[in-house]
Amino acid sequence: MRTTFLGQAGLFIETRAGSILCDPWFNPAYFGSWFPFPANDTIDPALIASPTYLYISHLHHDHFDPAWLSRHANKDATVLLPDYLIDDLRHELHALGFRHFVETADCEPIELAGGLRVMINALTAPTDGPIGDSALVVDDGETRLLNLNDSRPPDPDKLLALGPIDLLFLQFSGAIWYPMVYEFPERAKTTLAHKKRVVQLARAQRYIEILEPAFVVPSAGPPCFLDDDLFEFNDLRRDPANIFPDQEVFLDHLAAAGIQGGRLMLPGSVGELRRGSFEVSHPLPDPEIRRIFEERETYLRHYQARVRLLLDAEHVRWTGPQDDPDGEPLDLLAELKAWFEPLMGFGEQICVGIGAPVLLDLRGPQGLAVTPAGQPPGIVLDFVDQLVRPWDGIETPRYIFRIDRPLVEILVREHEVDWVNSLFLSLRFRAARKGPYNEFVYTWFKCLDLERLQYAEGFYAEKAKSEGSFVLDGWEIQRRCPHMKADLTRFATIEEGVLTCSLHGWQYELASGRCLTSEGHEITARLLSPEELVALEATAASGGATVAAAIPGD
Repeated sequence: MRTTFLGQAGLFIETRAGSILCDPWFNPAYFGSWFPFPANDTIDPALIASPTYLYISHLHHDHFDPAWLSRHANKDATVLLPDYLIDDLRHELHALGFRHFVETADCEPIELAGGLRVMINALTAPTDGPIGDSALVVDDGETRLLNLNDSRPPDPDKLLALGPIDLLFLQFSGAIWYPMVYEFPERAKTTLAHKKRVVQLARAQRYIEILEPAFVVPSAGPPCFLDDDLFEFNDLRRDPANIFPDQEVFLDHLAAAGIQGGRLMLPGSVGELRRGSFEVSHPLPDPEIRRIFEERETYLRHYQARVRLLLDAEHVRWTGPQDDPDGEPLDLLAELKAWFEPLMGFGEQICVGIGAPVLLDLRGPQGLAVTPAGQPPGIVLDFVDQLVRPWDGIETPRYIFRIDRPLVEILVREHEVDWVNSLFLSLRFRAARKGPYNEFVYTWFKCLDLERLQYAEGFYAEKAKSEGSFVLDGWEIQRRCPHMKADLTRFATIEEGVLTCSLHGWQYELASGRCLTSEGHEITARLLSPEELVALEATAASGGATVAAAIPGD
């Protein structure tokens, strides 16, 4: 099996039975904020444009690049579709001209022509990507490749259904706006960012420990930020408080943990996978590769100069008011009222989950932009009374987003139903909140049509169902994490009475059941008595069934 790395999560996999093009991303994403790192603009599209199969893991725009697919990809390719309950991905690809689809079932292997077997794990929680994320296993009869990209499967053991993994591609770096855009005190922001960096590396390491691949390639990040307004977010000097560490940082992390088999791949690198070996050849000589990482700021400044015209064009697109066809300024209050209020009426659980007004402060991240005549300086989304109303400039709601008005006007004009997959991932905003993180706020902003909203409502209605319990460090604990149903027998650790789920870093105080990361996600746990522990040990020793058998590492 031969794999050409395309940058970020992009792969071109060649086998005797055909080729698979995965997540090709070449154009800047999220209002021109994200670029592939290292640059992949030297890859010849003709070499990868006519695959046998196309696999798009999900609709985030660093995985789904409609401009590139429209211009370059051969539409005769057969699309391998994850088993999503909403057909957005299929509709988007159909609109680009693709007509051949293989509909997979979650974690069920299928055999393609020539004996090639594939399996897709579809994650379908509202917080998985843009209502869905997925991972792909490819088995050519000799070796197996797992493209985990940036998915976070709560049951990774299912990915071993076709046998041991020879080569794993997985995310290790950040792909989010937290905590950089939050108006926290600088010291607190540094502490939170350091914690997130540690959690990201630990999560990736835990997947490797569970899956035990022979070889590992860090992928699906980090992006780089070439706009002058965002350049500071690049990890230029291995800053322990930067959430975007590069590939060499992760490979060093693995080596320090005693994990063998880590391999660096750059855009254009080609890896030949055989049973027991993975040989990588790079498109650049070693000294040039070292300069990318050792002189990263210089490399990025040269990269920035090459794409300056793209950056300038993006700024022109949204620096001025988005007038309507008659030349009148867009009435954002009226537009959002007509759009959001009916959805609020259908989103009872999300409205209750938010439980407070949310302010869109349209004066921008610095609060300095001039408000157009006749327009309010901001708009309040009141999830208590289910109303959209003007902001008086005085009220300070629990949740605040400071956004340049022209960006919101573009989202409204284009009727963008997923503001996460456009605005928030751009990092072109600032946020403030009173109290802990609330996942319902961001779920709302990625579910701005009725189908998505009703899907999320149904998910939350079913989410509380339990799947039994297990015992760890003397505690009996519900098996599934209240956040995203991760299997805590695989992802839980306990220290000083606090359980940490390493899948997303959420923490729970076991004595009270209180979630320390967010509200409304209590965990069920109880401290076992010495007598109960003795009884469990006796049952285990006699070979009987016991919840203690679920303890990680046993």
